[in-house]
Amino acid sequence: MITTCNLCTAVLLAMSLPIGLVACAPTETRQSTGAYIDDTVITTKVKTELAKDPVAKATQVQVETYNGVVQLSGFVDSQESARRAVELARSVPGVSAVRNDIRIKPAS
Repeated sequence: MITTCNLCTAVLLAMSLPIGLVACAPTETRQSTGAYIDDTVITTKVKTELAKDPVAKATQVQVETYNGVVQLSGFVDSQESARRAVELARSVPGVSAVRNDIRIKPAS
């Protein structure tokens, strides 16, 4: 026998399910959970490649990823460091494009 309390709980649960599914859906400005995780993995791999390379200056380059597009920013000492950072980012699987916003520090 279904009690009124159980029936109310079932109705509320059924009504809240579509709201919960819509809340996780991606929009133009927000990623799905899976895409966010993929981008986090890409960012980590790019940072790892930068850290392993002595030319890229990993501590001077910031990495952000959104939908497979990696954005590099920061200030480095030479054009070679900036070029190498872009090259390493492009070599990481899953990267669809690289935006290079790295700036060269002015000579002192």
